[in-house]
Amino acid sequence: MIGHSPWTPQTPDDPALTALLDDARVAAGDPVAALALADRAAAVLPLPGSGRTAQLWRGLAELAAVDLTVARALEPHLDAVAILAQATEAGYAVPQPAGTWGVYAAEGPGARLEARDTGEGRLLLTGRKPWCSLAEHVGSALVTAWLDDALAAVDLSGVELLDEPWVARGLPAVRSTGLQLTEVPAVPVGAPGWYLSRPGFAWGGLGVAACWLGGAMGLARRMRRGALERQPDPIGLSLLGQVDTQLTAAAAVLTEAATAVDAGLVQGEHAWARSVRVRHVVHDACEAVLALAAHALGPGPLAGEEEHAARVADLQLYLRQHKAERDAAVVGRAVVDGMPVTWS
Repeated sequence: MIGHSPWTPQTPDDPALTALLDDARVAAGDPVAALALADRAAAVLPLPGSGRTAQLWRGLAELAAVDLTVARALEPHLDAVAILAQATEAGYAVPQPAGTWGVYAAEGPGARLEARDTGEGRLLLTGRKPWCSLAEHVGSALVTAWLDDALAAVDLSGVELLDEPWVARGLPAVRSTGLQLTEVPAVPVGAPGWYLSRPGFAWGGLGVAACWLGGAMGLARRMRRGALERQPDPIGLSLLGQVDTQLTAAAAVLTEAATAVDAGLVQGEHAWARSVRVRHVVHDACEAVLALAAHALGPGPLAGEEEHAARVADLQLYLRQHKAERDAAVVGRAVVDGMPVTWS
């Protein structure tokens, strides 16, 4: 995202990242194969806030440009690794991030996960947790529970997966299901309330935005390939130019946010709204690219190219993690309350 077009194909400077992207192509569409790359991804991509956040998000974007199933499987694992590292840095005793991890913080109507403190540095979890992506494939998870905003690390072996429908056309193999827990032992991660108050909470969701951007980068690359295969007309050039400006603007905003994260500026009263603002910019750019790519390429690739059709459906579903107008309202409220335009 720095120093060149955010979507034009380039060979990464890091040979380890190049090798990871090559293996991501082999794992495309297969979350189990993607999770087999989890340890390598954590070794290749830096932790957020470590001074190289832009490199992390660029790496996530490149993975997503290859395949959104791979990115969707690896991003939560990397988020869990980062959260555990932040807890360790804050002085808490937490499990080492061995194996594969998910992060489950969603709430839903009729679903509530309760945590009971045993008084021995352990929690017992009882209840239902909704929207647990890839719970059948990851070994452990960080889950939020109702005990003073508790975050807990739990071994998922033996935890009951609820049989819920998953009829998605996008990301069809990245199934989300509910978990049913009954007195399941877990390890608290941080003090009560730490998960929501830590600096990383505000910008944790920007790794997801980097994945969205990468999915749109993949669409832009398909458009460019079409333009190279035959001379585009002025309308085709206009559509490609609009895609370039959308992605360049989104990448610039995300890069600026990465710089702010590394400088310790994403904190305080408006940190959450500022991060939501960044996600909203990236989200809107990706939705625009979906429409522009559809106009430029027509029905042919959607009907006849598995990779392209999958990328469109995957990105449409992935973008719905953003709350659209409701998140825009968060930004609007912060603007009324005096949120500054710049990070400094």
